[in-house]
Amino acid sequence: MAEQISPDKRVLLSAVIITRNAASRIEACLQSVGFADEILVIDSGSTDATLEIARRHGARVMHQDWLGYGRQKEFATRQAKHDWVLSLDADERVSEELRQSIQAALVAPRFHACRLARRNRFMGRWLRHGEGYPDWSLRLYHRGHARWSDDPVHEKVETDGRIITLPGDLLHESEQGIADYLEKQNRYTTLAAEALYRAGRRGNVLKLLLSPVFRFIKFYFVRLGFLDGVPGLVHISIGCFNSWCKYAKLIELRRRESAKPD
Repeated sequence: MAEQISPDKRVLLSAVIITRNAASRIEACLQSVGFADEILVIDSGSTDATLEIARRHGARVMHQDWLGYGRQKEFATRQAKHDWVLSLDADERVSEELRQSIQAALVAPRFHACRLARRNRFMGRWLRHGEGYPDWSLRLYHRGHARWSDDPVHEKVETDGRIITLPGDLLHESEQGIADYLEKQNRYTTLAAEALYRAGRRGNVLKLLLSPVFRFIKFYFVRLGFLDGVPGLVHISIGCFNSWCKYAKLIELRRRESAKPD
C-alpha cells in the first residue's frame, strides 16, 4: 500500500473544473480529486443536475457566463483559494498513480508547473499511441507563475517557471458516441478557423490538401496510431478531417470578406 501523505506536509491544492451540462460525466471527475483541499466548479449555465452533483461532492460552485475556453479557465484559476491549482475538464479524471504523484510532488515543490500524460478513451478503448496518448497537458501549476492563454479553443497554460513531468495518467473520456464527438469537433474547427482569421492567417489549396496528409503520416505511422486498431484509425481520420475543415472554413471566411461591398 502506498504511503499516505499528510495534508500538513504539503502545499494546499485547489482542483478547478469548468462545467456546463456535465451531469452525465462529472461525478467520476469529482471523485478523483477528492484528495484536493478545495474543489471549485465554475459553471456557465447548466440546466441539468451538474450543480447538484458538484455540491454533493463538497465543491464550491460559482457561475460565470462563457468567456471562451482559455479565458474561462483563467477566470476559474483566479477564483481558487490556493495558489497551487489542478485544472480539469468535467470529462477527465485523475488516475490513482497520478494522484499519488501529485501528492508527493506537492511536498516542498521546487518547480512551478507539471506536465501530465492524458490518455484518451475513444470508441470504448483507451488509446495508447497516435494523437490519443500521450496527449501531454500542463494542468498542475502555481498560478503566480502561470496563466491560461486567451485562445477560444486549444487553450494552454503558459508559464515562466520550471516544469516537471509527473508519472500517471490523466484519463479523458473523449466522446459519448461518434455523433457527439463530430458535433464537438465541428465547433472546435469553427473556433480555430476564426482565431486564424483574426490573426491575419490565410488558407490555400496546399494547406487544405497537405495538412491532413502530413497529420495522418505523423500520427498513424510515426506515432504508431495503427497499433490502436479501428478506434485509432477512426480517431486519427477525424483529426485529419479537422485539419481540412479548419482551412476550408478559413478560406470561406476570407472569401466572405472579399465579397463584401466597399
